[in-house]
Amino acid sequence: MITEKPFCVTGASGFIASHIISQLLAKGYRVRGTVRKNPRQYDFLMNLPGAARNLELLEADLLRKESFGPAFRECEYVIHTASPYKINVKNPAKELVAPALEGTAAVMETAREAGTVRRVVLTSSVAAITDEPDSTRVFTERDWNTRSSLVRHPYHYSKTLAEKAAWEFIAREKPGFDLITINPAMVTGPSIGPGINTTNAMIRDIMQGVYPGIMDMNWGFVDVRDTARAHILAMETREASGRYLCSAGLMHMRELVELLNLSGYRNYPLPKQDLTGKIGTALLTALSWTQPRDTGTYIRTHIGRSIRYGCSKIKQELAMSFMPVMQSILEAVDDMVRKGYLLSPENRNRQISAEKKR
Repeated sequence: MITEKPFCVTGASGFIASHIISQLLAKGYRVRGTVRKNPRQYDFLMNLPGAARNLELLEADLLRKESFGPAFRECEYVIHTASPYKINVKNPAKELVAPALEGTAAVMETAREAGTVRRVVLTSSVAAITDEPDSTRVFTERDWNTRSSLVRHPYHYSKTLAEKAAWEFIAREKPGFDLITINPAMVTGPSIGPGINTTNAMIRDIMQGVYPGIMDMNWGFVDVRDTARAHILAMETREASGRYLCSAGLMHMRELVELLNLSGYRNYPLPKQDLTGKIGTALLTALSWTQPRDTGTYIRTHIGRSIRYGCSKIKQELAMSFMPVMQSILEAVDDMVRKGYLLSPENRNRQISAEKKR
């Protein structure tokens, strides 16, 4: 794909978006990224190779449709990644659903008004596929999450509503551009920017002794660099259409703990007690009621069940291949240690002692 026109990436400072921008710049594309704050505050993006010549950052707000107009001007392709990802929020309608829905509506309407956009690639999630594992089946792009609500998995609900709204806009308005959605599993791997994403934070918590034992639970994982590449392939592949589940593979919590133990992290307070049997599952289910609402709901709807995803569509239609899950997780852990988000046991103990003395 050769074009002089810029590509727009919303939520440019995000975990996935920053990797999308890095890969677009590496291919020589001109990129406009939208950010929530003053563009001068994002040195980690402007320091990317090729950014000085080909990256422009513009301020935009999901709740202000007019703010996207300058970013979309003359663009043929828009990659919309911006959407809140929070757990245990006080007001899910305001903090999750409104920005997800209104932001998606703003992007779709502004893309139509621009008159030059040919394709929008939307970052959705497996959260829009299902909010509860079913050990008897394999989930595919044909599945939709029909159970989430403002009180049951509100994040999943926001992602489902936002993706459905985007598809309904295409069907209703026939805007002159097509829509592709990427539905990644739990995204891990090293971060370009500051901060820590939700999946890596979960791995950090497992290593910091937050979990009382090993739960009977598994997850689909995908590396952030592969997730970024999937978005770009969806943009570049003329024949791409519809939704694309994006998962490199599955890992049970027991396997994750074993991987970390065997990879030089045995001195961390990893969970040691195996609670994957029926008694352990019953105990953890009971304990889940002592957790914040959304954390407790997640445990009760996932423990004792196995998730499986079918990703043949993305492999066949986009020629997508994936980094091994183990490699991605270990690179994420190394990145967290290097950046100070995951303290060594010695430093963590010193920090706890210092806090007690205050």
